[in-house]
Amino acid sequence: MTDTTEILVTGGTGTLGRAVVDRLLATGHGVRSLSRHPHTGVARPRPRSYAVDLRDGTGLAEAVAGVGTVVHCASTLAGGDAEAAGRLVEAARGAGVRHLIYISIVGVDRIPLRYYRAKLAVERLVAESGIGFTVLRTTQFHNLLLHLVKTGARSPVLPVPAGIRFQPVDSGEVADRLAELALLGPAGRVADVGGPEVLTADEVVRMTLRAGGRRRLPLPVWLPGPTVAALRRGENLTPEHAVGRRTYGEFLAARTRG
Repeated sequence: MTDTTEILVTGGTGTLGRAVVDRLLATGHGVRSLSRHPHTGVARPRPRSYAVDLRDGTGLAEAVAGVGTVVHCASTLAGGDAEAAGRLVEAARGAGVRHLIYISIVGVDRIPLRYYRAKLAVERLVAESGIGFTVLRTTQFHNLLLHLVKTGARSPVLPVPAGIRFQPVDSGEVADRLAELALLGPAGRVADVGGPEVLTADEVVRMTLRAGGRRRLPLPVWLPGPTVAALRRGENLTPEHAVGRRTYGEFLAARTRG
């Protein structure tokens, strides 16, 4: 008999997806990890691993067969998220999945980035799928901001967009919340999750450089365009939902110790 209490996590080898998989395994539930590459690691127990590329959907029907809940963490900046989500929704409907959870971003409906528009389109697909759903929006992850600063720090002068603020959140805390939601029933659009503090772009850059022992010259730059204007208005922030606990400084300090 098929165990429909099993939970499938897409993007299960990514930063967020792997953390969600680990937390769900710790609850004793049957967990499946879906990604383009097999789930590896020495941790026990391991999830059932499915190597599926959502861009074409080959093997997707097998991965969702008998699953009760899907946590959709897979995403790519290269484009195609809406098409991939459409394939996932179709397969989930066919398999009788009862709960579809999607991780999104604060401000997807207010910031005109192409990637954000794709995330908003996926939110709508999920909501209109006919499957019980939950959508969680969060602010930017700590490691994303670290990556952006490290990329800019390749040059001795590091441009810093003026007037922009961030509310970075720990990806592990987001994984905790997604795992919690996966064990509950469909809840629709749930309260956003934001980090514990709002930092200016200049503060983020200087903290990151200091933690990494890098000497660079931050140069404030006033950038044009509707996307930057939306960021200056704080559309990427959710100060009323500052439920995160780990600060960006604590995240950097832990990496430095490591």
